[in-house]
Amino acid sequence: MKIICIGRNYAEHAKEMKADLPTEPVFFMKPDTALLKEEDFYIPDFTKDLHHEIELVLKICKAGKHIEEQFAHKYYDEIGLGIDLTARDIQAKCKEKGLPWEKAKAFDNSAPIGKFVKKETLQLNNINFELKINGQSRQLGNSKDLIFSFDKVIAYVSKFVTLKTGDLIYTGTPEGVGQMKIGDKLEGFVNGQSFLKLTVK
Repeated sequence: MKIICIGRNYAEHAKEMKADLPTEPVFFMKPDTALLKEEDFYIPDFTKDLHHEIELVLKICKAGKHIEEQFAHKYYDEIGLGIDLTARDIQAKCKEKGLPWEKAKAFDNSAPIGKFVKKETLQLNNINFELKINGQSRQLGNSKDLIFSFDKVIAYVSKFVTLKTGDLIYTGTPEGVGQMKIGDKLEGFVNGQSFLKLTVK
């Protein structure tokens, strides 16, 4: 399986990152070693500025390539919640030099993942999600604010990369990203229900 992450898919997040709004989906990849299903995360020693990015996650249910947008909904059956962890200091250095920044995004355990539910249980264009740290709300998002919808993302990515059963698509983060510190307790919610817990060590 592979992890496909969509960048700058919420306008307010793009603004806080001082980035232009994309005219087509921006995506990058994480390896399967990035997945973290446990409740503890240990900050790696190569970063001094680790950031959280809470995201809705699609689970691909059948293989497809060159998928038309009108059929994209048939290619995922579950939605979950994940965090795209980012070594912001490393990413900034790579960007300054015009280098790829996978090492800031694709490191081991950089994609914590919570539980999934069947997509039929959700109103896809109105999914509220939230990240709390130590009980305080840090990020709030709603799928209605996506620049590129779930179906558009699937159709676009599948032009370049064959999607396979079990692949995960992290669909983008809303504004409010910020630094994580040792001792932080993160909890992610979908429509008010807890989907993900993470303790920073």
